[in-house]
Amino acid sequence: MPDWRVYLVTGESLSAGRPTREIVERAVAGGVGVVQLREKDRTVRERYEMGQDVRKLCREHGVTFVVNDRVDLAQALDADGVHLGGDDLPVPVARELLGAEAVIGRSVSTVTAARAAEDAGADYLGVGTVYHTGSKDDIPKAEHGVGPERVAAIADAVDIPLVGIGGITAANAAEVARAGADGVAVITAITRADDPEAATAALGEAVERGTGERS
Repeated sequence: MPDWRVYLVTGESLSAGRPTREIVERAVAGGVGVVQLREKDRTVRERYEMGQDVRKLCREHGVTFVVNDRVDLAQALDADGVHLGGDDLPVPVARELLGAEAVIGRSVSTVTAARAAEDAGADYLGVGTVYHTGSKDDIPKAEHGVGPERVAAIADAVDIPLVGIGGITAANAAEVARAGADGVAVITAITRADDPEAATAALGEAVERGTGERS
Protein backbone atom coordinates (compact mmCIF):
# COMPACT_ATOMS: atom_id res chain seq x y z
CA MET A 1 0.00 0.00 0.00
CA PRO A 2 1.51 3.37 -0.97
CA ASP A 3 2.27 5.95 1.69
CA TRP A 4 -0.03 8.77 0.54
CA ARG A 5 0.98 11.43 3.06
CA VAL A 6 3.30 13.34 0.72
CA TYR A 7 2.92 12.90 -3.02
CA LEU A 8 5.36 14.76 -5.27
CA VAL A 9 4.36 15.73 -8.81
CA THR A 10 7.51 16.54 -10.76
CA GLY A 11 8.10 19.64 -12.88
CA GLU A 12 11.66 20.52 -13.84
CA SER A 13 10.61 23.91 -15.22
CA LEU A 14 9.31 24.72 -11.72
CA SER A 15 12.39 23.49 -9.86
CA ALA A 16 14.49 26.67 -9.59
CA GLY A 17 16.98 25.48 -12.21
CA ARG A 18 17.58 22.12 -10.56
CA PRO A 19 17.12 18.77 -12.35
CA THR A 20 14.16 16.59 -11.47
CA ARG A 21 16.48 13.81 -10.32
CA GLU A 22 17.94 16.10 -7.63
CA ILE A 23 14.50 17.20 -6.44
CA VAL A 24 13.27 13.61 -6.22
CA GLU A 25 16.41 12.46 -4.44
CA ARG A 26 16.00 15.14 -1.80
CA ALA A 27 12.25 14.57 -1.48
CA VAL A 28 12.90 10.86 -0.93
CA ALA A 29 15.30 11.79 1.86
CA GLY A 30 12.50 13.89 3.36
CA GLY A 31 10.05 11.01 3.39
CA VAL A 32 8.01 11.36 0.21
CA GLY A 33 5.76 8.34 -0.38
CA VAL A 34 4.67 8.73 -3.99
CA VAL A 35 6.34 10.39 -6.97
CA GLN A 36 4.42 11.19 -10.13
CA LEU A 37 6.41 11.92 -13.28
CA ARG A 38 4.55 14.82 -14.92
CA GLU A 39 6.91 17.08 -16.96
CA LYS A 40 4.17 18.23 -19.34
CA ASP A 41 6.48 20.60 -21.20
CA ARG A 42 8.86 17.79 -22.20
CA THR A 43 8.63 15.38 -25.10
CA VAL A 44 7.66 11.79 -24.41
CA ARG A 45 11.23 10.72 -25.15
CA GLU A 46 12.59 13.23 -22.64
CA ARG A 47 10.06 12.09 -20.06
CA TYR A 48 11.10 8.49 -20.68
CA GLU A 49 14.77 9.33 -20.13
CA MET A 50 14.02 11.34 -16.99
CA GLY A 51 11.67 8.62 -15.80
CA GLN A 52 14.35 5.96 -15.87
CA ASP A 53 16.34 7.85 -13.24
CA VAL A 54 13.25 8.61 -11.16
CA ARG A 55 12.05 5.00 -11.27
CA LYS A 56 15.47 3.76 -10.14
CA LEU A 57 15.50 6.16 -7.18
CA CYS A 58 11.97 5.23 -6.18
CA ARG A 59 12.65 1.50 -6.41
CA GLU A 60 15.76 1.80 -4.30
CA HIS A 61 13.83 3.52 -1.51
CA GLY A 62 10.44 1.81 -1.65
CA VAL A 63 8.65 4.87 -3.02
CA THR A 64 5.64 4.39 -5.32
CA PHE A 65 6.34 5.69 -8.84
CA VAL A 66 3.50 6.66 -11.17
CA VAL A 67 3.30 8.41 -14.52
CA ASN A 68 0.95 11.26 -15.33
CA ASP A 69 -1.61 10.61 -18.10
CA ARG A 70 0.38 8.28 -20.35
CA VAL A 71 -0.33 4.57 -19.95
CA ASP A 72 2.17 3.76 -22.71
CA LEU A 73 4.92 5.63 -20.88
CA ALA A 74 4.02 3.90 -17.62
CA GLN A 75 4.38 0.56 -19.43
CA ALA A 76 7.69 1.54 -21.01
CA LEU A 77 9.11 2.65 -17.67
CA ASP A 78 7.72 -0.34 -15.76
CA ALA A 79 6.13 2.19 -13.40
CA ASP A 80 4.00 1.18 -10.45
CA GLY A 81 1.03 2.85 -12.06
CA VAL A 82 -0.52 5.84 -13.76
CA HIS A 83 -2.51 8.91 -12.79
CA LEU A 84 -5.35 9.73 -15.17
CA GLY A 85 -7.12 12.98 -15.90
CA GLY A 86 -10.59 13.43 -17.29
CA ASP A 87 -9.40 13.39 -20.91
CA ASP A 88 -7.17 10.34 -20.54
CA LEU A 89 -7.97 6.66 -21.05
CA PRO A 90 -10.82 5.30 -18.91
CA VAL A 91 -9.74 3.57 -15.73
CA PRO A 92 -10.88 0.08 -16.88
CA VAL A 93 -8.84 0.38 -20.09
CA ALA A 94 -5.74 1.42 -18.13
CA ARG A 95 -6.34 -1.50 -15.78
CA GLU A 96 -6.54 -3.94 -18.67
CA LEU A 97 -3.28 -2.63 -20.10
CA LEU A 98 -1.31 -2.29 -16.85
CA GLY A 99 -2.66 -5.24 -14.92
CA ALA A 100 -4.34 -5.93 -11.62
CA GLU A 101 -1.37 -4.88 -9.47
CA ALA A 102 -0.97 -1.43 -11.03
CA VAL A 103 -1.77 1.65 -8.96
CA ILE A 104 -4.29 3.70 -10.93
CA GLY A 105 -5.33 7.16 -9.83
CA ARG A 106 -7.96 9.52 -11.18
CA SER A 107 -8.31 13.29 -10.90
CA VAL A 108 -11.75 14.41 -9.68
CA SER A 109 -13.34 17.57 -8.35
CA THR A 110 -16.90 16.44 -7.57
CA VAL A 111 -18.56 13.75 -5.51
CA THR A 112 -20.23 12.35 -8.62
CA ALA A 113 -16.91 11.98 -10.45
CA ALA A 114 -15.30 10.47 -7.35
CA ARG A 115 -17.95 7.79 -7.04
CA ALA A 116 -17.72 7.03 -10.75
CA ALA A 117 -13.94 6.67 -10.55
CA GLU A 118 -14.21 4.33 -7.57
CA ASP A 119 -16.85 2.26 -9.36
CA ALA A 120 -14.57 2.10 -12.42
CA GLY A 121 -11.79 0.58 -10.33
CA ALA A 122 -9.52 3.51 -9.45
CA ASP A 123 -7.17 2.80 -6.55
CA TYR A 124 -6.99 6.40 -5.34
CA LEU A 125 -8.22 9.90 -6.19
CA GLY A 126 -6.49 13.22 -6.69
CA VAL A 127 -9.01 15.81 -5.46
CA GLY A 128 -8.78 19.43 -6.44
CA THR A 129 -7.86 21.94 -7.16
CA VAL A 130 -8.21 22.54 -3.40
CA TYR A 131 -6.78 26.07 -3.37
CA HIS A 132 -5.94 28.42 -6.22
CA THR A 133 -2.68 27.46 -7.89
CA GLY A 134 -0.60 28.81 -10.71
CA SER A 135 1.44 25.67 -11.35
CA LYS A 136 -1.22 23.72 -13.28
CA ASP A 137 -2.38 25.95 -16.11
CA ASP A 138 -4.26 23.10 -17.78
CA ILE A 139 -6.94 23.10 -15.06
CA PRO A 140 -10.04 25.10 -16.03
CA LYS A 141 -10.55 28.22 -13.91
CA ALA A 142 -13.96 26.92 -12.83
CA GLU A 143 -12.22 24.07 -11.04
CA HIS A 144 -9.94 26.29 -8.97
CA GLY A 145 -10.43 26.33 -5.25
CA VAL A 146 -12.93 23.59 -4.42
CA GLY A 147 -11.75 23.94 -0.82
CA PRO A 148 -11.43 21.51 2.09
CA GLU A 149 -15.23 21.24 2.20
CA ARG A 150 -15.23 19.39 -1.12
CA VAL A 151 -12.41 17.19 0.09
CA ALA A 152 -14.54 16.28 3.10
CA ALA A 153 -17.60 15.55 0.95
CA ILE A 154 -15.61 13.26 -1.34
CA ALA A 155 -13.89 11.52 1.58
CA ASP A 156 -17.34 10.76 3.00
CA ALA A 157 -18.58 9.45 -0.36
CA VAL A 158 -15.83 6.94 -1.26
CA ASP A 159 -13.84 4.17 0.40
CA ILE A 160 -10.57 4.56 -1.52
CA PRO A 161 -7.65 6.83 -0.53
CA LEU A 162 -7.55 10.41 -1.74
CA VAL A 163 -4.94 13.12 -1.90
CA GLY A 164 -5.70 16.81 -2.09
CA ILE A 165 -3.90 18.75 -4.80
CA GLY A 166 -3.60 22.38 -5.77
CA GLY A 167 -2.13 25.30 -3.85
CA ILE A 168 -1.16 23.12 -0.90
CA THR A 169 1.73 24.09 1.36
CA ALA A 170 2.94 23.08 4.80
CA ALA A 171 0.78 25.93 6.14
CA ASN A 172 -2.53 24.48 4.90
CA ALA A 173 -1.79 20.75 4.50
CA ALA A 174 -3.11 19.96 7.97
CA GLU A 175 -6.45 21.53 7.05
CA VAL A 176 -6.69 19.28 3.98
CA ALA A 177 -5.84 16.17 6.02
CA ARG A 178 -8.28 17.24 8.73
CA ALA A 179 -11.00 17.32 6.06
CA GLY A 180 -10.37 13.65 5.26
CA ALA A 181 -7.51 13.49 2.75
CA ASP A 182 -4.98 10.71 3.21
CA GLY A 183 -2.25 12.98 1.92
CA VAL A 184 -1.34 15.98 -0.18
CA ALA A 185 0.02 16.14 -3.72
CA VAL A 186 2.27 19.09 -4.46
CA ILE A 187 4.54 20.48 -7.11
CA THR A 188 6.10 23.81 -6.13
CA ALA A 189 5.84 23.34 -2.35
CA ILE A 190 8.73 20.92 -2.86
CA THR A 191 10.26 21.74 -6.25
CA ARG A 192 10.75 25.45 -5.52
CA ALA A 193 11.77 25.01 -1.91
CA ASP A 194 15.29 26.03 -0.94
CA ASP A 195 15.51 22.71 0.89
CA PRO A 196 13.23 20.11 -0.75
CA GLU A 197 14.08 17.55 1.92
CA ALA A 198 12.95 19.82 4.76
CA ALA A 199 9.89 20.92 2.77
CA THR A 200 8.85 17.30 2.26
CA ALA A 201 9.28 16.53 5.94
CA ALA A 202 7.25 19.61 6.93
CA LEU A 203 4.40 18.54 4.66
CA GLY A 204 4.41 15.06 6.16
CA GLU A 205 4.32 16.46 9.69
CA ALA A 206 1.40 18.75 8.76
CA VAL A 207 -0.56 15.85 7.27
CA GLU A 208 0.02 13.73 10.36
CA ARG A 209 -1.12 16.61 12.58
CA GLY A 210 -4.26 17.15 10.55
CA THR A 211 -5.07 13.46 10.53
CA GLY A 212 -4.74 13.35 14.28
CA GLU A 213 -7.10 16.31 14.68
CA ARG A 214 -10.04 14.74 12.83
CA SER A 215 -13.22 14.75 14.89
